[in-house]
Amino acid sequence: MVAPAALAPVHAGIEAYYGAKIAFHGATPRGVDWTCAPTQELRFIQLLKVCDFARPFSLNDIGCGYGALIGFILRHHPRADMDYLGVDLSPAMIRRARRRHRAADRRRFVVGCDIPRTADYAVASGIMNVMLDQPRELWEAFAADTLERMRASSRLGFAVNFLAEKPDGSPPGLYRTDPARWTSFCRETLRCDVELVEGYGMREFTILARPA
Repeated sequence: MVAPAALAPVHAGIEAYYGAKIAFHGATPRGVDWTCAPTQELRFIQLLKVCDFARPFSLNDIGCGYGALIGFILRHHPRADMDYLGVDLSPAMIRRARRRHRAADRRRFVVGCDIPRTADYAVASGIMNVMLDQPRELWEAFAADTLERMRASSRLGFAVNFLAEKPDGSPPGLYRTDPARWTSFCRETLRCDVELVEGYGMREFTILARPA
């Protein structure tokens, strides 16, 4: 893993960016930089393919924001027997999440970049996308470090999404990549069996990774 000090500027930039978003837009998809609820939830559907809802499980939600994923699961999998932990760099996000889910059993939210427990699964939605003004090399070190942490804290598998490359480029500040860059990393470095999910209506992809 990368030395924490090397990634401190990345973490600080992410915290400031999303703290400003949630302050302006509130606990809405735009508050976590998504355009609308349908596309936010379409991404959740792909990520949750890593989970087996037929049996009890624990889930770490990395970059959980205001807790939109747990709300989605409660609506679409109301009988799920799940122990949920949300982790986010932004204290403002975690305050909103705790407020929305204050009475919930087996749903906790913590601030930080560390994943404080081992769970069956981990998911991360959109946290690799907004590179801001960070050098690409440093951003990819952040992405690799995050995937390593997810792998180390997941017994059965983890899932993450990335923006795919566009032939006409993309606005400054976004991180777009070839799927091979991160599927190879998950296979060869993290020793996982990898399933690549594409073609769900957006120029992005989702990686489902399970320990080999």
